[in-house]
Amino acid sequence: MSFLDLKNITKIYPNGTKAVHETSLSIDEGEFMVFVGPSGCGKSTLLRMVAGLEEITEGEITLDGNLINEVDPSERDIAMVFQNYALYPHMNVYNNLAYGLKNRGIDKQAIEQKVNDAAKLLQISDYLQRKPSMLSGGQRQRVAMGRAIVRNPKIFLFDEPLSNLDAKLRIQMRLEIKKLQQKVGVTSIFVTHDQTEAMTLADKLAVINNGVIEQLSTPIEIYNNPKSLFVAGFIGSPQMNFMEGELKNKTLSAEGFEIKNVKSDYNGEVTLGIRPEHLSQSDNGLINLTVDLVEQLGSDNLVYGQLKDKKDFCYRCPGNLTIKKGSKLSLNIDNDNYFIFDKSSGKRVN
Repeated sequence: MSFLDLKNITKIYPNGTKAVHETSLSIDEGEFMVFVGPSGCGKSTLLRMVAGLEEITEGEITLDGNLINEVDPSERDIAMVFQNYALYPHMNVYNNLAYGLKNRGIDKQAIEQKVNDAAKLLQISDYLQRKPSMLSGGQRQRVAMGRAIVRNPKIFLFDEPLSNLDAKLRIQMRLEIKKLQQKVGVTSIFVTHDQTEAMTLADKLAVINNGVIEQLSTPIEIYNNPKSLFVAGFIGSPQMNFMEGELKNKTLSAEGFEIKNVKSDYNGEVTLGIRPEHLSQSDNGLINLTVDLVEQLGSDNLVYGQLKDKKDFCYRCPGNLTIKKGSKLSLNIDNDNYFIFDKSSGKRVN
């Protein structure tokens, strides 16, 4: 048995909305699990059921060998970090960190030791006498994490904690959260709709769509081997290119070109997926692209254009290549690196 086990978890609201569908997963002790998906997919609902903030309609949650379905949230030994920090505005940082410990009857000396250790770990020791209104967004988020750390919980739960921060600070805090989790070693679940956050933070990644886990694996495995059209389109930036086609007798016909000797026995209408970085220029390429826009990112260029049927398409190339608007590019797919999905079900077939 893993440290945290979810078995056939279902959430149905009184109006009949089914937010989570018979979800099962296991999380090992010390593992960093990330739930990622679009808004309304059920990821936060699943997290809140682990926390005890949402009732479970069906299924079982087991933590450290104990069934916790009916255990009060305060007794689950779980610490949660929210998007809005949830700090007490009238208390200084020290008292925000110490408040939960005082309520549990821990002696003053132990509280002081825990608070100072957490403050040192999070580099907020200089702010202990300040109130939240005197702190930046990043400092407030550190205080929110410190309040979780001092409790020494069995699990950290992060509910989109970086959403209120600007882009630069989000990157910085993302790195700090990952380093902190590795240092403290506490089992963690992190919810986000940002696939870059998900890829960089997770030991294991659960891609959720309409209350169902579409794929559960390591970030790199999901990136390299997406099992469905949804996962392929959601994970990766810029997004994967998609083209409609037909697969018949191991030959794929799509957008005016053919790919032969496809490793699939499927026959029927399909969607072809190609990542922008899996393309290169060639004198006689399969794909002809008319360039509309070039984004110069330094090490890379993102080249946006249209195929002959006016379909939008993206090609990633080295930043030292000079490509101008209106250019005609001939592209090949690198090392047969493409994905084919059943058009009706969205399932991968190659």
